[in-house]
Amino acid sequence: MSPTLHWHKSSYSGGGEDEDCLEIAATLTTLHLRESDEPTTLLSPTPTTLNSLLTALKGQFKV
Repeated sequence: MSPTLHWHKSSYSGGGEDEDCLEIAATLTTLHLRESDEPTTLLSPTPTTLNSLLTALKGQFKV
């Protein structure tokens, strides 16, 4: 039996008409990602893949 995922929206999500945002849910062993406008499409990256993604994103958004 798979666990029920409890999704959390980013604190950067606005409350206006455009509510598309990243949502995240975690289990003991896996982190799950989805976009609110495509809730049936899930990404469940391995820790190594997630680290690579976050490292790449940090490099894109340095101020």
